[in-house]
Amino acid sequence: MKRAVEILRNIFGYNEFRHNQADIIQTLLDGNDVLALMPTGGGKSLCYQIPAICRYGTGIIISPLIALMQDQVDALKQLGISSAFINSTLDRDSQREIERALLDGELDLLYIAPERLLNEYTLNLLGRCHIALFAIDEAHCVSQWGHDFRPEYQRLSILHERFCDVPRIALTATADVATRSEIKSQLDLHHASTYISSFDRKNIRYQIDEGQNGLHRLWRFLQQEHPHDSGIVYCLSRKKVEKTAEWLTAKGRIALPYHAGLSNSTRQQHHNRFLRDEEVIIVATIAFGMGIDKPDVRFVAHLSLPKSIEAYYQETGRAGRDGLPANTWMNYGLQDVIMLRQMVTSSEAAENYKRVSIHKLEVMLGLCESGQCRRQTLLAYFGEVLNEPCGNCDNCLSPPELWNASEAARMALSCVYRCGQKFGVNYLIKVLRGKHDDRIQHNGHDQQSTFGIGAKDRVSQWRTLFRQLIALGYLEVDHEGFGVLRLTEKCRPLLRNESILELRRQREPDKDSKKRERRLPIEVLDEDRQLYNDLRALRKQLAEIQGVPPYVIFHDTTLAAISQLRPGNVDSLLEVPGIGQHKLDHYGEKVIEVVRAHIMSL
Repeated sequence: MKRAVEILRNIFGYNEFRHNQADIIQTLLDGNDVLALMPTGGGKSLCYQIPAICRYGTGIIISPLIALMQDQVDALKQLGISSAFINSTLDRDSQREIERALLDGELDLLYIAPERLLNEYTLNLLGRCHIALFAIDEAHCVSQWGHDFRPEYQRLSILHERFCDVPRIALTATADVATRSEIKSQLDLHHASTYISSFDRKNIRYQIDEGQNGLHRLWRFLQQEHPHDSGIVYCLSRKKVEKTAEWLTAKGRIALPYHAGLSNSTRQQHHNRFLRDEEVIIVATIAFGMGIDKPDVRFVAHLSLPKSIEAYYQETGRAGRDGLPANTWMNYGLQDVIMLRQMVTSSEAAENYKRVSIHKLEVMLGLCESGQCRRQTLLAYFGEVLNEPCGNCDNCLSPPELWNASEAARMALSCVYRCGQKFGVNYLIKVLRGKHDDRIQHNGHDQQSTFGIGAKDRVSQWRTLFRQLIALGYLEVDHEGFGVLRLTEKCRPLLRNESILELRRQREPDKDSKKRERRLPIEVLDEDRQLYNDLRALRKQLAEIQGVPPYVIFHDTTLAAISQLRPGNVDSLLEVPGIGQHKLDHYGEKVIEVVRAHIMSL
């Protein structure tokens, strides 16, 4: 551990370990297996990077993120750590050179995709090497119930069979109790020490917005909170991704689409611009983002409802990895609820899988419709208790208004019943509001007792009520894709007036924004702002020369600390978090030149 602490300080530039890092590292140094659950941005990578450097041999990192391996290796090389990756982007000569370096013991870390690792050629290659450890990143991919299931992960137990003396660490940021158990079982980690850090990301503000006109609501959020920030907007379909990116571009933002339908070169180009340029918004399907290293993503927005809490937590966790304030925002509506339920129930998956998927969706909907602290609900799902409301989510900052919806709900449910449980929301709302059209008259529903009983309420109010009744399980959607609503057993007590239903009122779009000021991502005093901007300009110049993202050179928090401390010489830069010896040797003089020039100009 003495050597591990030296590496932490001299290479990575930090004075102490956080969370469970020290215990995890000690366990691996002792040659034992680990299952580590840590939030995104919580320092998972140090848990395998440092013991890989300490132990004899090369650390093998199994990662599903081929597009990001280059960035991870670039960041390690900036620290003076010998590292490489093997994946399909390499030509034959480049791969042979990396294999030679591996066999000669010249690499501290080697990143490899699970598909490539499981190739017999690769397994034989590793059998001829000295391996320090295996790190299985994004280990939740092993779970068939998870949102990122990858079948090849379930074959990684072969590592224990063929390299039984090499310690393994499985890492993830999202795993409920069932998924943790499956990780241990599938990867043969039955005797692994389990370390669970808090799932709480205190710097993230959670906001969930319901209602129609999602694009306009998104624009309002961006203008009020992130007029010049980089972020991610998630959509469920490729078509919606393209439409949203075009719309944001027309509004004056730099918005790039990312989905599996684009060519590899286009996806790579958009990915690189997002990492290396400022103020870029990526509009993407869930094909983008898992494990992304960009620390200064200031917001993550959803224009479609995620399928589960795990998916939501994983995707929102890509905001604020640097620990600075970040926002997550989601808009969802009735169509999201109907579509996702239909996708599950109409699939050809096994009934058990459907049952689990529906349960996960219902829990996600429960988070959306709840009037309680979002963070308390999220953490409870992962088995963590937050004793007090967080004060940093929409429900805490602007508590929702609750109302007794029992009578209105009975009207809606009765209308479903009297219309024969054969129609969708739009038709039922017309009946409730007493709208005469040929179809309603032809079906005789203008003669039913429910015709016109809801005329005083707006269409949007009825849509919200139907969404909530579906989300809470009082109504179910047909399996055929037509959006037909049917009653469930749960609605009987309500229809018999034996229970009361309290629901949250839909917020007006501008209600919350007037109550809070926009949070700046990083606190820099006015007298330090010019130096901070000068250092950012230097960082950008250095990054462009080397063809790497600016954050690989220095994080914003490091530049802010330099601006405040104003070190007088190169050696004193070692007091700044995030600056180790390698970065000091490469950039120290240039940084001090900028600091001195600023002081001379005062």
